[in-house]
Amino acid sequence: MEWKGRRGSRNIEDRRTAGGGRTAGIGGIGAILLLLAGWYFNVDVSGFVGGVAPTGQSGGGEITAADQAAGEFVSVTLADTEEIWAKIFKEQLNRDYTPAILVLYKGVTQSPCGNASGTSGPFYCPGDKKVYLDTEFFTTLDQQLGASGDFADAYVVAHEVGHHVQDELGILSKANAQRENVSTEESNAISVQIELQADCFSGIWARDVAQTFGTIDRADLEEAINAAKQIGDDTLQRNAGQRVSPESFTHGTSEQRSGWFMQGLKSGRIADCNTFNG
Repeated sequence: MEWKGRRGSRNIEDRRTAGGGRTAGIGGIGAILLLLAGWYFNVDVSGFVGGVAPTGQSGGGEITAADQAAGEFVSVTLADTEEIWAKIFKEQLNRDYTPAILVLYKGVTQSPCGNASGTSGPFYCPGDKKVYLDTEFFTTLDQQLGASGDFADAYVVAHEVGHHVQDELGILSKANAQRENVSTEESNAISVQIELQADCFSGIWARDVAQTFGTIDRADLEEAINAAKQIGDDTLQRNAGQRVSPESFTHGTSEQRSGWFMQGLKSGRIADCNTFNG
């Protein structure tokens, strides 16, 4: 993915040098699974990690060269989502698109949806219409989850922005309201539909990145598809040595996640991303 030297977004809120607070560290596959459980769905799972919840807002100290590069990468990716979704909203819906704010942080920060930390992973919070991201998650994605490459990282950003698109369309609030009045298993099924639609929206974004900017190639798309596969519920449970339990799925199988990404990639139309049908 060609991103260096390209336009970045103005909608970045950088909290990486904020002071105060700290978190307790966790490790191993259990931490990874817990992180993914909270990832993408506005859930703060930090309170379940060894009984220790993060407090306050913690910056990560000095911004390293790697931190700076990661921030610039995220800014360029976010700018691409803004331009593409503004165009798609005009062409397909005849309405304006209001971009999300993306919060960069190191360590811990707070959101209306709960604490953002290494255990919550990247997520979108409809309470303030912001995406929260510690770019250290890109290392986890690469080294522990087997999804490497800068376009895999871009897919993470695009997926969270996909939740903002759902919010803009009124889909997210409606789906979350439904989840409050059903059983846990039914709530999980709705969660899967929400996540798969965000994957489909990511595919729409990837299609337009290729057509509009010409900054990605086939290998980039394969990185994104692989990332979607690696974070499927069935794959995560299997890799953790657990029984695959479909009733507990909250994000969808590897096949579903990569399949809906491909649906958006091939179609390019919001109307073709209706994961709630049937």
